[in-house]
Order: sequence, then structure tokens, then C-alpha cells
Amino acid sequence: MSCFLCNSSVGKKLVMSVSGCVLVLFILFHMSMNLTAIFSPEAYNTICSLLGANWYALVATAGLAAIVALHFIYAIVLTLNNYRARGSQRYEVTVKERGVSWASKNMLVLGFIVVGGLALHLFNFWAKMQLVELTGSHVNSLGYAPTDGATLIAYTFSQWYYVLIYLVWFAALWFHLTHGVWSMFQTAGWANDTWYPRLKCIANIVATIVFLGFAAVVAIYFAKSLCPCCAGAC
Repeated sequence: MSCFLCNSSVGKKLVMSVSGCVLVLFILFHMSMNLTAIFSPEAYNTICSLLGANWYALVATAGLAAIVALHFIYAIVLTLNNYRARGSQRYEVTVKERGVSWASKNMLVLGFIVVGGLALHLFNFWAKMQLVELTGSHVNSLGYAPTDGATLIAYTFSQWYYVLIYLVWFAALWFHLTHGVWSMFQTAGWANDTWYPRLKCIANIVATIVFLGFAAVVAIYFAKSLCPCCAGAC
């Protein structure tokens, strides 16, 4: 079984699909959690406390990190294998292939952007929350409690350059998901002439929900930083 997953192209794609499915579910959970910060910063901070340096949160964090690494490594391996398999044919393509989206042909590039955004996100939030709790400190480098996620969100997205970077990151994630979501079902053998267009539609819906959910948090907190009245000061 391990040889199949490591040496077979189908096995590698299966690993990509399963790991991708787990990551999509996590992204939807994380988006839902972040939306809580819009309606109730106190409720969001309660969630942050539950997902801090508790043993179950640490196990989940370690598992998620392993899945991200596995997904990214297999993506690179599959891309290199496809590149070698095409050989000189890649220089002979002069017309756009029908039915092939831009996202599907640039998944690795999009993946690098997504991973880059993830690294920045870890620096802005994980390193100032869960990591701070692990060190035993009661405040992070900004002087906030590590469980005060709402204040950290407000601080981060009061800065226009972070707003811009995160929106670009979400856009890359949107493109990545529009191809990745239906592709994982296709790899599992669930796509056919009937379900193929349906799965592509579902992928677009999921990607759009994720983009709008994350972008809403960024936009609303940025608006609050510009207008104190939006934050309920008036």
C-alpha cells in the first residue's frame, strides 16, 4: 500500500485528494470561526481560548501541519513528473486547450502563493497566540493576551498593506479551490459526464464562500479602523 501511494501516479493523486479534502474542511471551519469575530468578539475570544495551548489543539495543529506538508510535497512531485512526462511536447503547444482552466494549469504557482500567505498568517496570528501560550507568557509581542484574537485581528487589519496582501492571498486560494475541490472528486472516481459540471459548480460555490467569508472579516475590521462609528463608538 505504501509503495502504491509513493510510486504510483494514481496513488500520489489519491494522497493529494484526501489531504486536500481535509484542508478544505479545515478552511471552512476556520472561516466560520473567523466570522464569529464580526458578530461577537467575546465569543471569538472564547473559541481562541478553547483552541489555545490545550493538548487537543496542539495535536490538531501538528496533524494539520503534517497534512499541509504532505499535500505540498506531493504537489511538487506530481508537477515534476508531469513536466518530465511531457518532454519536448510542452514546447509544441501553441493553442489553448479546450476545457482546461487557467487555475488547473497553474496549481503549483497558486500553491506557492497560498503557502506564502500561510507563512505570513502564522507569523501574524499563530506566533502571537498559541506559540505565546506554549512559552508560558501572558502577553505577546504587541502586549495583547494570546487569547485576545479579536484585538489581534483589529490590529492586523487596521494596516492597509496587510489588507491588500490577505486579499491577494484569498484570491489565490479561490483559484486554487475552483480546481482542487472538483479535482479531488475526479481522482476518487466520482466524476462522470453527469456529475462533472455539477462538481465544477460546487467547487466554484465552495471557493466563493471561502473567499467572501475570509474577505468579509478583513474588510469589516479595516472599515472599523477607518471609521470609529463603524466600531460602535458613536
